[in-house]
Amino acid sequence: MERGRYLARAADCAACHTAPQGASFAGGVPLASPFGTFYGTNITPDKKHGIGQWSADDFYKALHDGVTPDKHLYPAMPYTSYRGLSRGDSDAIYAYLMQLKPAAVPNKPHELSFPYNIRLAMAGWNLLFLKDQLPDASKGQTDAWLRGRYLANALGHCAECHTPRALMGRLDSALPLKGAALARVAAPDITPEGLAARGWTLEDLRSFFGTGVAPQGSAFGEMYPVIHLSTQYLKPDDLTALATYLLGDTPPAPKPLPAPSADAARKVEGHQQYLALCAGCHGREGEGKPHVAVAMHGNSTVRYADANNLIVSILDGIEAQKFPGHEAMQDMPGFARELDDAALAQLANYLRSVHGGQPADVTPAQVKALRVTSGAAPHGN
Repeated sequence: MERGRYLARAADCAACHTAPQGASFAGGVPLASPFGTFYGTNITPDKKHGIGQWSADDFYKALHDGVTPDKHLYPAMPYTSYRGLSRGDSDAIYAYLMQLKPAAVPNKPHELSFPYNIRLAMAGWNLLFLKDQLPDASKGQTDAWLRGRYLANALGHCAECHTPRALMGRLDSALPLKGAALARVAAPDITPEGLAARGWTLEDLRSFFGTGVAPQGSAFGEMYPVIHLSTQYLKPDDLTALATYLLGDTPPAPKPLPAPSADAARKVEGHQQYLALCAGCHGREGEGKPHVAVAMHGNSTVRYADANNLIVSILDGIEAQKFPGHEAMQDMPGFARELDDAALAQLANYLRSVHGGQPADVTPAQVKALRVTSGAAPHGN
């Protein structure tokens, strides 16, 4: 059961099956998708609403094939990745879950549009798209790389967010871990080349997965619960293995931060916005403040080619983050009401060109498209 507890954390089960202020593993977490909203189910040993009547064979079949004793699962439950779990690890997780306190919490029905609400169609989907394993995004053969492959591809199911989706929501096997759109934000490219382009090293990744903080920034958004509920509990050897797999046995050299472009010096308006709104926490030169705010200079989000995450962070803000040990970052307010589309684009372009080595190509129209979903209009509009 103790091994199962460790594996359940490595598999990040709580992220989808434990709702805020809800009973552990009793379900209810909403999972938005282009097909509608899924809800994490009750996987406590409650006999009516949970998995209390399942056998170990039933549990393994659900993880491996996406089929429970009474229905086909949707791949919002990542059985497409859990398919790679060993039978021994499946049995250990089952043993851990079955000794939890049963929670008599009914499952919330999924809210799916037609024809995606026809669950029987999943039998055909599995026949067409359920494969044993995606191609590897990195190269290696050491014991650490092989262990990291299992942690990343099976237990950690990294591909479910970081690999683009193709026809009918299947994972695109031609682009493993190349990054994918998640509604308004992007799960970034975490291939060796993509990580190196943003300055990541093996030690930085180990620190990020173990503590939530690295020189490139701190975990926020969808990655924050991954750190908080899962990877912070990995053993040191497993942290090394996970980082080794993502970068490969022979990691590419991290690329230095490019010098600001020639037009960056002309981003006067964006610089003024930064000094007025950001410098108090992130530092006048983007150096950050320990235990307050991460550095902007060389920040992984600022260096990413896709500017959506940066724009959404400025619009919406970021909640306060508590990390392992005594590390924490203060909450960042959103500026959707303070900045109009043009001003926010100027600020984003200043950050990208001066602190991220990226082109200053964010447009007001791009900000407007993301602002519509944010539900906040700037003052005066």
